[in-house]
Amino acid sequence: MDTTPAVQACSPTAGRRERKKQRTREALVDSAFRLFAQKGFEATTVEEIADAVDVSSRTFFRYFASKEDVLLTFQDEQFTAMKEAFAARPADEPVITALRRASVSVVRACEDGEFGFDPERFGCIQHLMESSPAVFGSSLEHGQKKHAEMTRLMAERMGVDPATDVRPHVVAAVVNGVFHTAFELFSSDILGAERFSDVLSELLRSLEDGINFPAAAVETSSPS
Repeated sequence: MDTTPAVQACSPTAGRRERKKQRTREALVDSAFRLFAQKGFEATTVEEIADAVDVSSRTFFRYFASKEDVLLTFQDEQFTAMKEAFAARPADEPVITALRRASVSVVRACEDGEFGFDPERFGCIQHLMESSPAVFGSSLEHGQKKHAEMTRLMAERMGVDPATDVRPHVVAAVVNGVFHTAFELFSSDILGAERFSDVLSELLRSLEDGINFPAAAVETSSPS
């Protein structure tokens, strides 16, 4: 009897192939971060990253569109963790309060090496954003691309339609700016904070008295 595509997909060979791809990807990430820390972002080439893993540049581009993409992948993992933490907050928690507690918990996990995050990679990205305009620009652009997803998250918690209610868009735009302002303040040491998460927490807390719109669970339970 012929092997069906479904059986092929579940075969040991397919599983080994996926594990090998994952190992190669992780090796490229390790190589990239090691070279970024040693040489700086601009001085590191894709060829060097690939050579350190004994693969070709062509193989590198099967996994990443550019060396910037290696860093942005880590930020994607942070964003995914933040979304999950945000969704897990109590349903009646106001928008900014829920976002502050979710995002600060994820950043602190990155700083402390919890839940699978690598603190050295997180620290490397912080340093590169401070020292490389290209990295800072890519991070800023990447954050702007997340605007639609952030708006959706805000709208869901508020129980409103972002097509007719501007408030989720306002929150998403302001929060994106807060993250980058927090980094600039942390880098310049204006607040004297030891950790980025502390600066982020303070800035988000300052928003709670302003645009801390109530969650839908609160509005629906309020008397008319």
